[in-house]
Amino acid sequence: MATDEASKVEFDAKIGVDVKGETWSCIEIPDSVELFGTGRSVRVDATIDGIALENVGVMPTGANGHMVSLSAKVRKALGKDVGDEVHAVITRRA
Repeated sequence: MATDEASKVEFDAKIGVDVKGETWSCIEIPDSVELFGTGRSVRVDATIDGIALENVGVMPTGANGHMVSLSAKVRKALGKDVGDEVHAVITRRA
């Protein structure tokens, strides 16, 4: 699949996003509304510390941003949990 560099972002983030007073095991995508052109859910391909997550939905944070959920299985494969930092590459699917 060809990718549009304008819809791709690479960043480091800590696992853990505050959602209505609870910490979710997600990472927040910086400047995501500008990147995706919407505040609604979108489909992306993500690579988190080298682990590929294909065609995943990123959810609105409720604070004008988006987040990628990291399941217990993914966190175990990463050897990381809430509070740990990861390197992410996010590309919006066409």
